[in-house]
Amino acid sequence: MAIEKTDTLIVGGGQAGLAMSEHLGRAGVPHIVLERDRIAERWRTWRWDSLVANGPAWHDRFPTLEFDDVDPDGFAPKERVASYFEEYAKLIEAPIRCGVEVRRVTRNAGRPGFTIETSAGVIEAERVVAATGPFQKPVIPAILPEDAGVTQLHSASYRNPGQLPEGAVLVVGAGSSGVQIADELARAGRKVYLSVGPHDRPPRAYRGRDYCWWLGVLGLWDLATPPAGAEHVTISVSGAHGGHTVDFRALAAQGITLVGRTDGYEAGKVSFAQNLAETIARGDRNYLSVLDAADEYAARNGLDLPEEPQARMIGPDPDCMTRPLAGLDLKEAGVSTVLWATGFALDYGWLQVNAFDANGQPEHQRGVSKEPGVYFLGLPWLSRRGSSFIWGVWHDARFIADQIGIQRNYMAYEGPEAQAVKSA
Repeated sequence: MAIEKTDTLIVGGGQAGLAMSEHLGRAGVPHIVLERDRIAERWRTWRWDSLVANGPAWHDRFPTLEFDDVDPDGFAPKERVASYFEEYAKLIEAPIRCGVEVRRVTRNAGRPGFTIETSAGVIEAERVVAATGPFQKPVIPAILPEDAGVTQLHSASYRNPGQLPEGAVLVVGAGSSGVQIADELARAGRKVYLSVGPHDRPPRAYRGRDYCWWLGVLGLWDLATPPAGAEHVTISVSGAHGGHTVDFRALAAQGITLVGRTDGYEAGKVSFAQNLAETIARGDRNYLSVLDAADEYAARNGLDLPEEPQARMIGPDPDCMTRPLAGLDLKEAGVSTVLWATGFALDYGWLQVNAFDANGQPEHQRGVSKEPGVYFLGLPWLSRRGSSFIWGVWHDARFIADQIGIQRNYMAYEGPEAQAVKSA
């Protein structure tokens, strides 16, 4: 079978892969994009039915294409986000092939480039961009055994309340996914327990401007590294119901029982960390710090933005915070489902090159890996805080495309001997 050759192979046809394709196309770099499913498949089948983007449409997009049917200050539904990327692929004429799985990438021995084994044959490329993003393998902590007598599923498999068996639900994880799913289940009449761990709780909007705008003007999108101790802290923010600030006390008033971080299981009973009030108080301090920074910025720059003193009002702690549950007997509480909103792990088993550290994590500088010719794109904090977001990945892709162009220029240089032969 003939081996196809290209300059650069991009693995992944989501936001990262398409951003990379746009910049390589502009630079005239021959390339192929391989996607094992459909364009933006994670938005279609790894998200619940009612999900909307967590950022407003004016912000959560690429610079060269707007949402033409979503209010700029609104939040695009997940299916619209997926169709947006389909439109984008057509706009940039991305050379994308769907339904092709990359199974193995190895460096060629004694010659440049890589051999890529796929479900559709073998490709050789000078460079490989791993643009598969951060949501590769759902993580379920090894806390509950399979025979715990409840349905266990990850948020990536959750679709709607009707999917779950009758009964109460324990949602583990209070980042954006966990709080939105818990809210949806409670609105559907379910008894919900929400297990809350460390988190940041930004305002959805403040003084008439969305949080995404405040992050921009305050320079926080461009932070190169996370603040100390915040490397793995989740963000509790929501675009649901038109967008609103996540308020755990309001969730409790809605009927959701807040519990501490899930940390054990024995004999049918789940145990929780006993620092719930302090965990939520830390989230409150994060929330107030954003308001402080926004007020300072507005005053320093003389911005005529409406003041919002009520945003600083934090209600009383509910009983579930002042007298938190130490544990929960699942059967006694009628819990039929434990839903793990506990994030994802990376999976680069197919990329068999020297691009990883001792812990199996990508080792790179702004996406340029230690393995020459291999690049990573779409990962959290790849170059800045915004790297894993739609707009941020577009800018990271431009940088990587520039680096690929630089290497191509070096490789195109033939040396004085070849120049002398040509001029003879």
